[in-house]
Amino acid sequence: MRALYALFFVILLVSCEEKKEDGKIYLPESNGNLNSISVVVDNDLWDGKVGGTIRNIFAAPLNGLPVPEPMFKIRQIPPQVFDGFATRSRIILKIEKGNLKPTTEIVNDAFAKPQTVAVIGGKTDEEIISQLQENKAKIIDVYNKEEVKEKQRRINLSLLDDAKMESKLGFTINVPSAYRISKETDDFFWLRKNLSNSKTIELMIYEVPLETISKGDSTIVDIVKMRDKITKTEIPGEDGIYMSVEDAYAPSMFETIIDNKPAYEVRGIWEMNGFTMAGPFITYAIEDKVNKRFFIADGYVYAPSLNKSEYVFELESIIKSIQIK
Repeated sequence: MRALYALFFVILLVSCEEKKEDGKIYLPESNGNLNSISVVVDNDLWDGKVGGTIRNIFAAPLNGLPVPEPMFKIRQIPPQVFDGFATRSRIILKIEKGNLKPTTEIVNDAFAKPQTVAVIGGKTDEEIISQLQENKAKIIDVYNKEEVKEKQRRINLSLLDDAKMESKLGFTINVPSAYRISKETDDFFWLRKNLSNSKTIELMIYEVPLETISKGDSTIVDIVKMRDKITKTEIPGEDGIYMSVEDAYAPSMFETIIDNKPAYEVRGIWEMNGFTMAGPFITYAIEDKVNKRFFIADGYVYAPSLNKSEYVFELESIIKSIQIK
């Protein structure tokens, strides 16, 4: 634990050097691009198996994209230069070799605010690698929550006036003002954001009865069937052209929580039947027992030749702001 104690001493030292008013300590604002990790680790470890493990975990391809894009962008910082501005990254992974026993700690607002620091300690490379493997899901989860929170903060600076939609479907959502409502009915809304040269980010909001989605092995089949029906009937193209989930790319499904309610998250690839168009989608089916429905928020991207992970992340952050009345 000696290395961790050393880290906490540094944290205390840095904090105490910040501006004080009325006896309170004020941390500087964190910085950095979204979904970018500062990895504080010795060069020798970074060039060896420890660095390889870090890259394999945190730069792994994101689910549901047509071409591989990393989950996080990674920047390595040697401990000797981890000082000043470098300590203000919003998400940090710090590797400490030489601890008496293997350990993983999550520290919030250590050098700046908001900030999440994961500290991995071990006496040997093998112990550090083991800690990374055993705790990767937890670390990725806290990093993702920090970045979603930051993206939502930026979104909230300028919001779309969508009171009519929220009133009809009994919920609230924070959507950037760059989006517009392209179609609305009593129980279906289609929102769009233009990027450039016909590239778009789009979001469908609707509801289905609880019995539409079963629980078990057929859950993902039910969600795909539901999505295909909605896209074919609500946003059809000309001459029988319509969107559907691409059969050649099996979508991934995860269980999650939105607005303290159980939800299914599905990521995959959509294609346009009868026309050469395709892209990633992300669907959330939120179980709303009080209103006897699944509340569906489904976002998708059409952006050929562009990286798409940042657009899917924007949709994820928008959807995770949902609160059901």
